[in-house]
Amino acid sequence: MDLFKFFGRSNEKSKNLAKERLKLVLIHDRSDLSPKFLEMIKGDMIRVVKEYAEIDHEGLDIRLTRMKRESDGVPISALVANIPITKVKSHK
Repeated sequence: MDLFKFFGRSNEKSKNLAKERLKLVLIHDRSDLSPKFLEMIKGDMIRVVKEYAEIDHEGLDIRLTRMKRESDGVPISALVANIPITKVKSHK
């Protein structure tokens, strides 16, 4: 085993993690949404979904990201939610 390659992979993972964190910071800055406000939105979304379904909290992923608008390609902020539903509740 080449130790330099072994440590290089870890360094690469750290580098990618740092890039993702920096992207998140930039997205928050550009969207003018405070982290507290974003947490409030996340909490509200989770509460609403939990009224209708049981969810897997470990697979929960709600984040703010940047994407290009389809109509004109202008970069915009987008709230992306991945909320795994384990069981739909019956409503009577």
